[in-house]
Amino acid sequence: MSLPHAIACVLLAGGLPLAWAQGPQALTIAQAEATALSNQPRMLAAQQRAQAAAEQIRETRSQYFPAITFNATGVRVADPDTATAAGNITTSSISNRFAYGGNLSQLVTDFGRTNSLVARSHDQAIAQQDLATLTRAQVRLNVRAAYYQVLGAEAVLRAAQAALDNRRLIARQLNELAQSQLRSTLDVQFADVLVNQAELAVVQAQSLVAQQRAHLATAMGLQQSVSEPLRDVAAANEPLPPAPDSLLQQADAQRADLLAAEAQQSAAKHYASAERRLSYPTLNVLAAAGEIPYHDYTLHDSYAAAGFNLSIPVFNGGLFSSERAQAAHQAAAAAQDAGELRLEVSEQVRDAWYLADEAYRSIAVTARLVNTSKEALRLAHDRYDAGLGSIVELNEAQLNETSAEIQAANAVYTYLTRRAQLDFATGQLN
Repeated sequence: MSLPHAIACVLLAGGLPLAWAQGPQALTIAQAEATALSNQPRMLAAQQRAQAAAEQIRETRSQYFPAITFNATGVRVADPDTATAAGNITTSSISNRFAYGGNLSQLVTDFGRTNSLVARSHDQAIAQQDLATLTRAQVRLNVRAAYYQVLGAEAVLRAAQAALDNRRLIARQLNELAQSQLRSTLDVQFADVLVNQAELAVVQAQSLVAQQRAHLATAMGLQQSVSEPLRDVAAANEPLPPAPDSLLQQADAQRADLLAAEAQQSAAKHYASAERRLSYPTLNVLAAAGEIPYHDYTLHDSYAAAGFNLSIPVFNGGLFSSERAQAAHQAAAAAQDAGELRLEVSEQVRDAWYLADEAYRSIAVTARLVNTSKEALRLAHDRYDAGLGSIVELNEAQLNETSAEIQAANAVYTYLTRRAQLDFATGQLN
């Protein structure tokens, strides 16, 4: 996380330990992720969408099975010697009766169209599951980034508080020396100004901690801010892979959005295949049977019949040809979308690697900067005690040392955040 420049310019050296001892109730990053995966509404919504997509497979597969219906019909007519004429073509007369029975319709073949539709539903369910996996990775990334931002903000607050305590001590010492005529009142005024600046820095750092804790609560799916202490995380010692190209193959195999795009492309192909079969015949077997407990003399006590129906499309104004062409274009577009996403993922992996590598190398640089600034502060302090340096020189050395401490802490948490982003880009947070 980045620190406002105003804070960095007013803090004094106070030490910035990277290991922060926590009590037994400290919240770990694994616990924060588990809470987010259980509470985040977007995670729960993604799971529900995946389950809904899985039900579409059963919905499409139902075409394989017979459809059985039960009917009960009662008729009372004014004139039993009439039959339907206008508006219908029928072979049955209208007669007084009550009947009940069942109908059965079984698809025999539609020449593979249902098979293609089932395959499409299966691919869509896989794509939705992959999108749920992608949401899981995004939730974990958000939690890790917010967690590290809280740790960084608290590190800044500790440095600010240490700087304030140090400046108050110096101000008291200079005030006593000034009363003894050993230091000028100008030095005392300089010290009082720096104390006020340090107090302002503490207020700003406290506000930053509260904001970052609120962000962490949102990432975890909680409405109340996180109040538990966080367990600090040490930066990984292992270096990054020597080049980002070595991670591209891993991203191709693991990125959930790439897998979802491939499944959607396959679903579009199966749908295009199904639409090509629209003009093929459809063969169904039909059956009906039942009882007629109440009827007139023209009917029997029961009925039963079986047959088949062969439906052959002949002409529908070009509807099927347009649907076939539309599905083919959508399948081609899905293939291009998958290719575009693959390019974007490749760019994300490279960018994430470069940023993580920069942060990793910055850890060593900022560590050397801390050592150098500490030595400069020691020399400036000795010069001031010996009367060879001014309060301005000492203050400048203190600011440089504090700024170096902050930069070192920021480098650690920046690397952890960017390493999490790299893990997301390569699909390791699935």
